[in-house]
Amino acid sequence: MSVWLPSAPCTPGACVEPAGSAAVPRAVLRLTAMVVLLLAGITLSPFGRWIPAELIRRWSRATVRAAGVRVRITGTAAPTGGLLLVANHISWLDIPLLAAVRPARMLAKAEIRRWPVAGPLAARAALFIDRDRLRALPGTVARMADTLRAGRAVAVFPEGSTWCGRAQGDFRRAAFQAALDAGAAVQPVCIRYRLAGGAASTAPAFVGDDSLLASVWRVVSARGLVAEVEVRPVLPGGGAVDRRALARAAQHSLGLRAAAHP
Repeated sequence: MSVWLPSAPCTPGACVEPAGSAAVPRAVLRLTAMVVLLLAGITLSPFGRWIPAELIRRWSRATVRAAGVRVRITGTAAPTGGLLLVANHISWLDIPLLAAVRPARMLAKAEIRRWPVAGPLAARAALFIDRDRLRALPGTVARMADTLRAGRAVAVFPEGSTWCGRAQGDFRRAAFQAALDAGAAVQPVCIRYRLAGGAASTAPAFVGDDSLLASVWRVVSARGLVAEVEVRPVLPGGGAVDRRALARAAQHSLGLRAAAHP
């Protein structure tokens, strides 16, 4: 187990409860629409610096909507300039949901490069961390800080692993050091998944030994999934005593446990 990317105890068998099933033709249509949007993103990704942020936000939201998941974004608007977006982590859907809040360079595990369709897109937009090379972590933090100093946003899931949504992990502190080094603000974002009636749902969770294909099919074949994204008030990166305090403040803002690990 890596200190930076620990394994959550959540498993598909113990934690994931499928939502009511949509008709197979509808699920196939959703999957096709999502793949088309992802391929469009891959095609246009070399021109990303010239694409307006609002168009990227709309594309990200449309990608989630194509999967049959309604999106509700509430709370504080993300500011411009260098910004560290931090969120709890449940699903692969979290990635486009954060981009719908503000387009950012995602800190991602190196394995995502091998994901079908989404992998090539991530390769152009992400900062990668190798879970087996802890010595590389300071260099990754330095690259994050450089990105923040350049006035761009970086998105991080500080829990280090996906959780089912009923349980959650503690925030790792390393990413917050980049915000302190760059003097950048931190924006906590809380992500929840519910059914149309309001009950919490674990169907979108991508945990344990779940395969990406199985998780994607479970989402596109579900009925009435809603993604709730609550953008919490900004925390000033320069105002925290150290990265421990900043990580604790961000975790407290999301209503998660207050302890944080190295």
